[in-house]
Amino acid sequence: MSAGDVAAIVVAISSVALVVLLAFLVVNVTRTLAEVKVSVEELRRQALPLIDDASRTVATANAELVKVDELVDSASAISGTVDAASHLFYLVFSNPIIKAMALATGTARAGRALRRRD
Repeated sequence: MSAGDVAAIVVAISSVALVVLLAFLVVNVTRTLAEVKVSVEELRRQALPLIDDASRTVATANAELVKVDELVDSASAISGTVDAASHLFYLVFSNPIIKAMALATGTARAGRALRRRD
């Protein structure tokens, strides 16, 4: 056997080993991709209902927030009305009440003064 024959045999054996190694790698990559595909499908199957549920929950929360905002606006309007009414009540009745109390106090003093004279 010549050196060329030995080199050809080494190259042939190396080529076969390389082809076997590449085939093994391709099979492993194919299995891994199949497992990834199954995992992605399962994730999608589980995630889509969760996303739909979250979307419905957000829509419900937004509707509730609108209601709360309306309630706060109503409470603010009622508070303003009550404040205006109490201020109006103060303006209308404070002066006559003060005068009536002053009259009652003056009358009581006058009555006491008259009783002391008798």
